[in-house]
Amino acid sequence: MDLARYQDTSTIQRVLHTAKTIAVVGLSSNELRASYFVGYYLKRHGYRVIPVNPREKQILGETSYPSLLDVPVPVDIVDVFRAPDALPGIAREAVQIKAGLMWCQFGVINEEGTRIADEGGVEVVVDRCIKVEHARYIGRMHWLGFNTQRVTSVRSGLQ
Repeated sequence: MDLARYQDTSTIQRVLHTAKTIAVVGLSSNELRASYFVGYYLKRHGYRVIPVNPREKQILGETSYPSLLDVPVPVDIVDVFRAPDALPGIAREAVQIKAGLMWCQFGVINEEGTRIADEGGVEVVVDRCIKVEHARYIGRMHWLGFNTQRVTSVRSGLQ
């Protein structure tokens, strides 16, 4: 699979600027998990975050749904925090709900799932973190990975 095809910067920038609703498949209620941190970050930056996790009732103050098919509103991005072998089923659901894009986090690479989404008219981003890409293109990335609200080339305390 040609990963570069699914890591197009113009697609990433366009979707981050236009999306409003992001369904996070595999969002965890555990604050130490990457999915929680990303969901929290996205919500804090104005996106509507919809948890999709059959083991949870509520995450980040939002109702959690067992599958994408149960989400009652249109979804712009399906952000996937699941094992690669779950991707074909998630891709089928993303096509069925007519999601705009399926975003596969770092390491979530499955050629069949990517093909299903692609052929079903759902754009795909593979092996990229939506939080990192948002910070890179929209949120001003700090060298530690968060926004300090300070613009300078000098690191304080380091001399």
